[in-house]
Amino acid sequence: MMSAEPKISVVMPVHNGAPWLGEAIKSVLEQTFTDFELLVVDDGSTDASPEIAAALSNHDSRICAVRLPRRQGLVGTLNTALGLVRAALIARLDADDVALSGRLAAQARYFDERPALALLGTAAERIDEAGRLIGHVRPATDPEQLRHILEKSNPFIHSSVMMRTQLVRRLGGYREPFLGAEDFDLWLRVSEHGTIANLAEPLVRYRVHGGNVSERLRLRQCFSSRLAKAAAGSRRTCGFDPADRLTGAPDWWAPQAAQEFYAEAAYIVRFLDLADPDMLSAHLGDEIGLPSLAQMLEFSHAEKKIARKSLINLVRARRRPARLSLRQLALALVTLQIGRALYRLAARVLPRNSAAAPINRDSA
Repeated sequence: MMSAEPKISVVMPVHNGAPWLGEAIKSVLEQTFTDFELLVVDDGSTDASPEIAAALSNHDSRICAVRLPRRQGLVGTLNTALGLVRAALIARLDADDVALSGRLAAQARYFDERPALALLGTAAERIDEAGRLIGHVRPATDPEQLRHILEKSNPFIHSSVMMRTQLVRRLGGYREPFLGAEDFDLWLRVSEHGTIANLAEPLVRYRVHGGNVSERLRLRQCFSSRLAKAAAGSRRTCGFDPADRLTGAPDWWAPQAAQEFYAEAAYIVRFLDLADPDMLSAHLGDEIGLPSLAQMLEFSHAEKKIARKSLINLVRARRRPARLSLRQLALALVTLQIGRALYRLAARVLPRNSAAAPINRDSA
């Protein structure tokens, strides 16, 4: 039974998650650790999600099913849930994922033994829409190694993390300007106030399906990840966060973007946005440049994939921005193709079914 103030609050936002919501909720109810509350916060679902959550809550008092009066989006839904949390520890689980039975017990024990610990993730099994095992996600586990990785990419699986409620609230929770990478931004800020770690044991089943990330959200993720790194760099070097004055997700096409702290991110993502032929036609007269070859080689896998589309569109275009010559575009495309071949070679050499932790794939 849940105590008056449970030790763990499991936060599960949902929007049209009926196909897997019941399985996700039941995986929490079947935990060996029982002193928890489960907050299922429905963000304007038009399917059976609210009814599924309500029906299960009638049979277990540890479930609190909340239905928001209007659509808030993922960041707003998560922050609403944070305001309802009663426990000292917050565990996240997405409505399309599954927690293995020993997850909460293992993470709670790890927190009990380490007072300085602020954020703890786990490895994961990757499953398909039908729940069949298709691989594993094995992120780094060493705290110092994680700090170095975190400066460049996201080494945490959002659906696996547990964190300290008091710290997350003090930091302001998730931030709307970082839409698509709101988790990455939060991990960066949390890491500045405590130890971070991952458990090597896979304690969640992470579902990969067609509705995970749209092409447009993928580009927003790329920009928001760069925005989060730029804000973190400013906090390290200048002692303040320039993102505090942002009121919403920035527009990388806005003229003032070139004067902002995220100018480099805007410059790169403007180029990536040309993967959409309509965006290429709409922005022929705008200030668009080609990222350097060194920058391209450091692109994430997702960015390289988008960049190839941008380059192909520009090579084929009858008209292109004046600063982008055909010779430059061809050289850049060859560079990315070589990088792609090296990536595939590395994938064959590395242990099968292993992968870096994914950027947030929440369906915002």
